[in-house]
Amino acid sequence: MLKTAIVLSLVATLVSLFSGLFFLVRDEGRSSRVLASLAVRVALSALTVVLIAWGFWSGQLHPGFG
Repeated sequence: MLKTAIVLSLVATLVSLFSGLFFLVRDEGRSSRVLASLAVRVALSALTVVLIAWGFWSGQLHPGFG
């Protein structure tokens, strides 16, 4: 369940990244949609970091060495 949430968060971050690129090209930087996309991307990235930290702290995730 946690791994699925992490993957979905990463996919949503990528979608936000490409939507920001689309808005930048289409609006030529004259609108605030690029800034809103950046804010969403930062929030999703923070959520991903929190989920990964929670996974390690709770023991649901383990480093894959070896």
